[in-house]
Amino acid sequence: MKGSDIRNLSVDELNVKNKELTQELFNLSFQHHTGRLEKTARLSAVKKDIARVNTIIREKRG
Repeated sequence: MKGSDIRNLSVDELNVKNKELTQELFNLSFQHHTGRLEKTARLSAVKKDIARVNTIIREKRG
């Protein structure tokens, strides 16, 4: 997910996106711990996407 795509969303849409990514991170983490996750790089990608969304939320609120 690119920063330019995220910046076009409203704060409400960003909050929804943040919840979706957090749920996806939980599911990926669970799969990783049970040994069923094949693409482990997706974990770090989702964490970075969450950080991007949180940063842009803070920018728009401040």
